[in-house]
Amino acid sequence: MDIQEVRSIAKSHRIHPGKHTKKELIKSIQRRQGNFDCFATALAGECDQQGCSWRADCFEASTQGALS
Repeated sequence: MDIQEVRSIAKSHRIHPGKHTKKELIKSIQRRQGNFDCFATALAGECDQQGCSWRADCFEASTQGALS
């Protein structure tokens, strides 16, 4: 998912995107939704959050180490 899509989702949750990174925005959205803010922390390639909207991006970001 690209940054523009993430910003749009953030706005729909009343989160002002500002200059936040994609990772920061996704974590804010996760918290707002009442979920763990665990985006990009699946360092061992494991995650028990099967229904997470960010799952594919999360695995990619956790292997890259950083995501803007």
